[in-house]
Amino acid sequence: MSEQASFQTPFYREDRIIGKHVFGNLYGIDPAILNDKEYLRELVLEAVKIANMNLVEVKAWSFGGKKGGVSVIALVEESHIALHTWNEYNYATLDVYTCGEHSDPQAAFKFIVDNLKPRKYQVFYADRSSE
Repeated sequence: MSEQASFQTPFYREDRIIGKHVFGNLYGIDPAILNDKEYLRELVLEAVKIANMNLVEVKAWSFGGKKGGVSVIALVEESHIALHTWNEYNYATLDVYTCGEHSDPQAAFKFIVDNLKPRKYQVFYADRSSE
């Protein structure tokens, strides 16, 4: 498992955008979960709530073929959550990006990872705040 880090913003101004981006790669996920579009959609919806985000719309698609999988995109007022799975590789990517000081993308990322139960994963953090 990867270490958890926290965002350190060097300063705060009222007119500043606080951008927090957590993204990663998840390996060794049960193939039955990777193909379950409704389960993945519900997982992302719950992550939106956990992260204190405001949902605008969620969409989910299943893709067939050798490298098929599922994509779930949640558009939130604060930005987005994107989850993409690949059946053949038991692999997924997860992207959680929020703007604003009251949302918690790390909580959303952790919730999704805890429920997908990958054998291992990588997590990356980026400060996407304005100056």
